[in-house]
Amino acid sequence: MINSKSNIKGRGAQKNTHNRFFELSYEMRDDFLEFCHKEGEIADKNKTQYLNVFPKTIVNKVTSPDVGMAYSMNMYQGCEHGCIYCYARNSHEFWGYSAGLDFERKILVKKDASKLLEAYLKKKSWNAQTIVMSGNTDCYQPAEKQFEITRQCLEVFLKYKHPVGIITKNALILRDLDLLKALAKDNLISVNISITSLSEDTRRVLEPRTTTIKKRLQVVKELSDNGVPVNVMLAPIIPSINSHEILPMAKAVSEAGALGIGHTIVRLNGAIGEIFTDWIIKAMPDRAEKVLHQIENCHGGTLNESRYGKRMQGEGQIAKQINDLIKLARFKYFKYKTMPKLNTSLHQPCKDGQMKLF
Repeated sequence: MINSKSNIKGRGAQKNTHNRFFELSYEMRDDFLEFCHKEGEIADKNKTQYLNVFPKTIVNKVTSPDVGMAYSMNMYQGCEHGCIYCYARNSHEFWGYSAGLDFERKILVKKDASKLLEAYLKKKSWNAQTIVMSGNTDCYQPAEKQFEITRQCLEVFLKYKHPVGIITKNALILRDLDLLKALAKDNLISVNISITSLSEDTRRVLEPRTTTIKKRLQVVKELSDNGVPVNVMLAPIIPSINSHEILPMAKAVSEAGALGIGHTIVRLNGAIGEIFTDWIIKAMPDRAEKVLHQIENCHGGTLNESRYGKRMQGEGQIAKQINDLIKLARFKYFKYKTMPKLNTSLHQPCKDGQMKLF
């Protein structure tokens, strides 16, 4: 049974974990909560804050060998979607915040991202390689509706004829269909849509502020119908939560026009283990112990898995069953489909902002 009445409405995490880089910690004590209750005051207003930050660079080289991308960029740090399993939560600690509620409620906004990107693409030493937006946090999270930084960056990619990948679970991407279609004409764009379940009940507790599953499937179809290649990430697969949905999900996204699927098995590194454990005891008390033990079974008896080659795919019998189902899904629904390799040949003559005549 899923308990959708979580303690903090509309959030994934139900607490702020201690930042491992800080000696001191902040906690909301029971006596303070009791005082607020008696005084009729709200102890936690649960509001999202947008905080401007000004990094010197925006494109990051990815050194992890099993991530599947060479370069990434993130317009926002933190993510209001609130996905309880998100691996990016730990990165919020580098900015001085908690991986728990702070990750969902304190969103760092990089308003200069498009200018930084343009300067990077114009460097004489840069040879075009696909840059993936949302390597860490979703570029189409709710903040994008207000700031439009992702759209500005897509305009830069189009101007310089540079290949770009997108990872998102938000239907807001369709706002930029004009730019995506223009990029697709030159084979400069690929989109990864994340779908973790076909059940709205599951989606609401796992990913509280994300687009509905119905709308995500519509996004796959509309992008595909307009010539924008779409891969769907069935990620993460969580034993006894969405592992039974692998074949139905693969069938649904294939019928919507997806050209491929990818997957990972959930791993709960750093503070995420504590956040996820606290959440599942509250959200799914009847199966919490079972799920946690099955995740441990996939990672050598621990929730924390960081070994390259093992951390994404897991090991053991449960992981093997999941990986075998993914292979079967690809054979059944994607046997004659493939994602195109993006075009890197058009960028070099565009570094001054326009195609050279000679």
